[in-house]
Amino acid sequence: MVKETTFYDILGVKPNCTQDELKKAYRKLALKYHPDKNPNEGEKFKQISMAYEVLSNPEKRELYDQGGEQAIKEGGSGGGGGGFSSPMDIFEMFMGGSLGGGRRRRERKGKDVVHQLTVSLEDLYRGTVKKLQLEKNVICDKCEGRGGKKGAAESCPGCRGTGMTVTVQQFGPGMIQQIQTVCSECRGQGSRINPKDRCKTCNGKKTVRDRKILEVHIDKGMIDQQKIVFNGEGDQEPGLEHGDIIIVLEEKPHPVFKRSGNNLIIRPYEIALVEALCGFRRPIKTLDDRDIIISAAPGEVMKHSDIKMVVGEGMPTYKDPFEKGNLIIVFSVKFPDVIPVDKVPAIEACLPPRPKVTIPENGEEVVLETMDPEKERAQNAYRQAHQEDEDQGPSRVQCATN
Repeated sequence: MVKETTFYDILGVKPNCTQDELKKAYRKLALKYHPDKNPNEGEKFKQISMAYEVLSNPEKRELYDQGGEQAIKEGGSGGGGGGFSSPMDIFEMFMGGSLGGGRRRRERKGKDVVHQLTVSLEDLYRGTVKKLQLEKNVICDKCEGRGGKKGAAESCPGCRGTGMTVTVQQFGPGMIQQIQTVCSECRGQGSRINPKDRCKTCNGKKTVRDRKILEVHIDKGMIDQQKIVFNGEGDQEPGLEHGDIIIVLEEKPHPVFKRSGNNLIIRPYEIALVEALCGFRRPIKTLDDRDIIISAAPGEVMKHSDIKMVVGEGMPTYKDPFEKGNLIIVFSVKFPDVIPVDKVPAIEACLPPRPKVTIPENGEEVVLETMDPEKERAQNAYRQAHQEDEDQGPSRVQCATN
């Protein structure tokens, strides 16, 4: 004979219920009265968790059946132990963190505000400070985040305090689907402020929009898509830790340099044929407005697609700005369209001798023409399509007669 049935009554089960019936009853009630969904029912949630903790433990259940709640508190002789665990710990253990574990911990923090900030390669090379104006949610000062007068909160009639609404869709005879969504009236909180009691400043939303000006420090050597986090400067929500503002750097393309790690690349760096053969001196404007001079000595031949490097003229290393990458230059030699015929002997005299080539007596002279790759591709596509049309023409069928 059970001495006390209070815990069974809280869970809505009979004293002779099975463990499976206990689990189903606890799950249903714990989800309904969880503080994340129903913040005004914290005491109810505590009672549900306490009852389940006792009745789900065979030794504690036997002790409770014999002596009631007092026997549990005293510990009794059954070895069940006195006192109770945290309601949240019980829920997390039962649910495996589905609401009260990882998700609940995430929901203790307001939403993060993510913003893209466009920066130039010069900004990332030199370092700079940029001011950025953002909007975020802040707790309403007028109602102190309550949404209305003290005690004005009531269970949401739209979702009956669950924070979720269920709609049923029918797809055919005997085929229905239930769709569960966050209640739009209370935004999943399970409670709302009656319209007549709502704060005039935030209209019951508990937060208002506010503008924030941030000073974003771009350090030397930062990279594209790097994140700068302002902890606690994001959206605010009552009862939750403030969110963060996350600035994501977005590097603009540069007309001269392309970054590769800590190296800077110039591709192509065009020089004339006379420079490639006879040497040159050229200035390059760096990202910090210095002029560096690159050169090739007379007689040092620079070939097309040659790659040269200037050590230490690349990007500074993040958090170690005195350590820099290299400047890599990919040369492109620009040839003249024509050379005056009378100049050819003088030029030829400066160059290595021609290779000896034997011309067959019966060889045919042909003309070299300039080829337009785009035009050639178009003609080939036309010929191929025309050939396919011919291949798909009417088939020839031979009729046999007796």
